[in-house]
Parts: sequence; structure tokens; C-alpha cells
Amino acid sequence: MSVSPVKRQKMESVLDQLKHHTTVVADTGDFNAIDEFKPLDATTNPSLILAAAQMPAYQKLVDDAVAYGKKLGGSEEEQIKNASDKLFVLFGAEILKRIPGRVSTEVDARLSFDKEGMIQRARRLIDLYKEVGVGKDRILIKLSSTWEGIQAGRVLEAEYGIHCNMTLLFSFAQAVACAEAGVTLISPFVGRILDWYVANGDKKTYEPLEDPGVKSVTKIYNYYKKFGYKTIVMGASFRNTGQIKALTGCDYLTISPKLLAELSKEHVKLTPTLSVKEAQACDLEKIHLDEKAFRWHHNEDQMAVEKLSDGIRRFAADAVKLERMLK
Repeated sequence: MSVSPVKRQKMESVLDQLKHHTTVVADTGDFNAIDEFKPLDATTNPSLILAAAQMPAYQKLVDDAVAYGKKLGGSEEEQIKNASDKLFVLFGAEILKRIPGRVSTEVDARLSFDKEGMIQRARRLIDLYKEVGVGKDRILIKLSSTWEGIQAGRVLEAEYGIHCNMTLLFSFAQAVACAEAGVTLISPFVGRILDWYVANGDKKTYEPLEDPGVKSVTKIYNYYKKFGYKTIVMGASFRNTGQIKALTGCDYLTISPKLLAELSKEHVKLTPTLSVKEAQACDLEKIHLDEKAFRWHHNEDQMAVEKLSDGIRRFAADAVKLERMLK
């Protein structure tokens, strides 16, 4: 007996409804959360891996990574770097056993202004995945959305067939440059944009559709769809479920276990807010950014400048903590 759509809506959680319109990705390094919420893809970063690596359940992965670093030898610094890369890959490989899609693995944020360094490290991570039997089609390499990072993404995609996820994306200029570079996916940050406006403005609360982070991702989505860019838009860094619901229809959304749990307990009708049809009708104009234009437009957005540099510093600090732990 088939259930009427109306009844199904009543029974389905907001999370289940969201999955009809948007690809749901788990923003975590915790395998239990991935098992519970069954996302298509998963994303990791130094902060998430650091948190997971401190849990007793994952001690064996840490031990294996350390053993690998020692086995390759070299200076202590080289051993720690190799162990750190190996740990990211071991977590990624374990996550891939639990999801049908792809996992995002981040290149060291300390390379954010080193194009060649990022290309090298990305290729190294892909080689490490190959060693454990994982093909590059299941990996997204995460790079900071600096000018150098975006150009590294361009080379990795075009010359090596390595799919990239451009992270720490706050400005429209970053999004345009990523589309022009032909990267696979971008992760525009929603919550961190809201944080900045709350900290630096008079307004302390926003309705979801007026949320500056939601508006930023909506504009990027509309621009990509209007001009036929293939790059996937994956909203990231959410502070509440209102932001997520306001971006229903976005290509992908990467969501923390805490917010996935909240969405799974909520039972209200979810209506898509983003659509290709509406995007194609919007009045955005196409722009082209070379390096000079990119740097100027990005620099004009104070929030984006501050949040990009802050994000790089935070990820770099967590990479250092992770290395200390391995040491």
C-alpha cells in the first residue's frame, strides 16, 4: 500500500526531507556519527581530526600513523609530517568504508600561500590513499581559497585529475575565481560569516533568510547556476538548523553531528529555497577575475579578509597541536 505524499511529509524528519533536495554531507571525523546519520559524503579538517584522534576509540589509527612515520625515517620533523599525512588518510579510508560517496581531506593550512607546496602535498595524499587501496575518484583534496590555493586547484584538476574542495571561502570574489579555475567543489562558510557580523555590527540576531552567511551562499549558488558552472556549491560551517533549512536545494550541505541530530528530530514541512530555475532568472552579471582583480575585490570585503586569515591561523594551530600529539 503506498503512502500519500502528505502523510509521508508528516512522518519524515526534516533531515530526511532535506535529503530529497540536497546532498547531505557529515562534517566530522567521528565514525559513529557517520554510521548514525548515513550521509553520502564526509568532510574532515585538522580540527575535526585532532578532536577524533584524542578519543580512545581511535588510538589504533594514531599508533599506526606514528609507526608509519618512524618506518619512513628521516628527521624528526619529516617523521611527524609523514605520520600526520598518514593519520588523515587512515581516517579518510575508515570513513569511506561507511559512506557511498567521497571524503574530503585537507592539505596543511600552513601551505595556504604556497601554490607548488599545495600541489605536491595533494599528490602525496592521493598516493597515500592509493597505498591503502583507495582511488582518487573517492577523494576531494581540501585547499584554502587563497589566490595560490585556487590556482593549485586549477592545476590539480586539469593536469592530474585530482578533485578539489576549496575551503575557507567567504567572499564572492573567491567563489568566482574558483568557478573560473574549474574546481570540483567549493565550501562557502555560513556560520563564520554570521559570527563576524554579530561581533562587528549592531544587529545580534538574524532571521534565516536575512542571515548574511545564508545570503552569501544563495548569491554564489545563483551565480553558478545562472552561468552554467559545473562546480558544486556545498554550504558549510552552520551555527543553527535555521541556516540549513534556508539553504534547502543547495547542491550539498556539510553538517555537524549535533545539527544532524536536531534535524532528524524535527518534523515540519521543508520547502526548497534554492532552485536552478530561479537562479537562471536572477539579475547577476558575469565577471572575470585575474589575480589583480581578485585581490582587489576580495580585499574590499573586510569580513572575508579577516575570516580567511583567521581560518588559516586556526587550522594551522590545530595542525601544530596534532603534530605535538604525534610527537
